[in-house]
Formats: sequence, C-alpha cells, structure tokens
Amino acid sequence: MAEIDADALCTAYLDRTQDLMRAILEIERDGLDRAASRLADQIAADRLVHVYGPGGHSNLAAQEIFFRAGGLMHVSAILDEGTLLSNGALRSMAIERTPGYGRVVIADRDLGPDDLLILVNAYGINAALIDAAIEAKRRGAFVIGVSSRGHADQTAPDHPARHPTKQNLHDLADIAIDTKVPVGDAVVRIPGMGEPVAAISTFANAFALNCLVIRTIAKLAERGIEPPVWRSGNAPGGDEANGRFIGRFRGRVRSL
Repeated sequence: MAEIDADALCTAYLDRTQDLMRAILEIERDGLDRAASRLADQIAADRLVHVYGPGGHSNLAAQEIFFRAGGLMHVSAILDEGTLLSNGALRSMAIERTPGYGRVVIADRDLGPDDLLILVNAYGINAALIDAAIEAKRRGAFVIGVSSRGHADQTAPDHPARHPTKQNLHDLADIAIDTKVPVGDAVVRIPGMGEPVAAISTFANAFALNCLVIRTIAKLAERGIEPPVWRSGNAPGGDEANGRFIGRFRGRVRSL
C-alpha cells in the first residue's frame, strides 16, 4: 500500500474545522447576537446562566465556559454525574437515552421563570436532552439550544437515542444556534479505512459558546457594566483577582 500523507490529512482536518467555525460565525450571527442579549440581561440582573450538556462529550461544552479563564463568573455548569464519561462510557450513553432522566436533572436545579438555560448537544436529539428542554420550558425558563440542525434533521425518527416524542432541540429552544456538525461527527477519510476519523463537534460547541461569551461581555461593556470574569489561577495575581468575587457565587453556583 502507498504511503499515506498524514500531514495532508491533518491539514484537511484543520481546514474543515476552520470552515465550520467560520460558518457558525457568519451564518449564526443573528442567533448568537439575540442569545447574547438575553445573557447580558441575565447578568445585568445578577442572575446565573445555567449550562447543561447532557451527553458523553457534550458535557465538555458545559465545562468549556465554566470556571474558565476569561469566562463569566455568572455561568453555572450543570455537571450531572449520570452522563459523564468518567463514570463509564457505555453507562453514559445508556443514561442519555433514558426518557425522564433530563427532567429529573432540571427539577433538581429548581429552574424557574427567572432562569436561563443553555442546552448543548452535538446532535440535538437524545432523550435526556429533550426532557431537559421540555422540563425547563414547562417551568418557565428561557432555553438557548446549541446543536446541529442538520444532524438532527437527518437522524431517523426511530433512532434509539431519540426521545419518545421524536423532537429536536432546535424545535424546542427559544433561540437555536446551529453548530453545523455533519452526520457522524468525524470528518477525515483515510485511504484504506472504512470509517472516518477526527470528530469536530467539540470544536464547534466550544467556538459557538465562546462567541456567545464574547458577544455577551461586549453588550455589557456597551451598557457600562464590567461583569466579573475569571482569571487563570496560574496567572500572576489570579487567586487574588478571583478571590474578590468568589463570595458572591459560592453557594449560588453548586459546582463551584
């Protein structure tokens, strides 16, 4: 077999990732801007922004903007143990497909009409995700969905991951941001391999969420509001800078 140019494949992955993030930036500008306005209102009122990524690697999205250098201190990640990969990958997949589970998670957080919830999931279809969206909206919370519209629309109604209602996150959210992750997630084809490699959804989720954070802080700055932002604890003066605000959030942010 001929030698495979791995450098070229990695370059193709970089190009595909950059193209996807550029598409999010340009096509989802309106949705990101409207979502940022809602986040800015929430933070201006000193209310938390909840973020939940029910699904194995989608949990990384909630962690991406929580307790993160350059991130908003008002972000409260829902790091439920059920779907975390650290408790077992197959267990995580089984739980994210369990109807009713997401409802319990949201009920446990006691979200209500004054709350805002960002739900993040690469494919936007699993049962825990849809139940979380349904329960949050039933309680009056404002829901922002971050997921791939195309992936959801192209997934069969009888797929085992789907909620019994067959609904998609983008149809339930008050504002839906499309991450444009292709079906199957992996985007690089290697000669001689039947399956594609190199997933792209973590980049898509992280980029969309950080753009949302940037836009939110810009809107707050326009209002003359400087929100508390985390500084890396490993940077000079990090502990001191963060320590000025921790008392405001300890007890309010469960995972802090």
